[in-house]
Amino acid sequence: MKTSDFEELLPELFGEWLKVFKDDGEYGFTYKAEKEIEKIAYATNLTPETVEKAAESGADLFITHHDAWDFVYGMREVCVEKLKNHQISHYFTHSPLDFVEFGTSTALFEKIAIDEITSNSSFRDNKEFPGIGIFHSALSFKELHKRLEHVLNEPVKAWENHNRPVKKVAILTGAGNNSALIRYAKEQGCDAFITGERTLYSVQYAKFVGIHLYVGSHTYTEIFGVENFAKKIQRAYPQVELIMIQEEHIESF
Repeated sequence: MKTSDFEELLPELFGEWLKVFKDDGEYGFTYKAEKEIEKIAYATNLTPETVEKAAESGADLFITHHDAWDFVYGMREVCVEKLKNHQISHYFTHSPLDFVEFGTSTALFEKIAIDEITSNSSFRDNKEFPGIGIFHSALSFKELHKRLEHVLNEPVKAWENHNRPVKKVAILTGAGNNSALIRYAKEQGCDAFITGERTLYSVQYAKFVGIHLYVGSHTYTEIFGVENFAKKIQRAYPQVELIMIQEEHIESF
């Protein structure tokens, strides 16, 4: 697979979402090396550490959910220098991967073995909305907690805010710490809200309205969406090898 082949595949995979976020800096190449792509490494974050691990794996292309954040001052410059030195292309897709049908929230639903996804996470009227799914056989608060910790392979902070069984669940991976998202989940009749970050206000609001709140890490609630993206590429180009980059659980409680 050539870099140009990869680029031509993107509109097929992400469709309208590339148009929606075209001018927002939500996807693109951080560095592009024109070369044959035989190995693709993937992770949630672009950091100096993940670039070095991608290089150690022999990757020709490194894909992540996040670019290096502007407010992690100076890190992008270091990452770009390392990518250049190792001649590894890097592509990130942030918002398009959050809302495409195989994306981050959908992928986490799949991992926790939800029975039915009634609506995917979405972006409309300049607002984010969580995905919603249903367990046909209800789980207890503790059962869902245990399942999430197993899937994410890390501690998950959880607040038990009612005594009903858990059937209907909302997920917005990553920074779903806005109380408006929890309000939407509650209005849709959800018993639980799962995300990757929390604030005082989100914890208070979940308790106030009586909805369970589960918070894993931003990194590991989103990795499965990146994995789905990588597997889509491999289905189109079966000769490509995929390598998942293990990131440190630095956000764990």
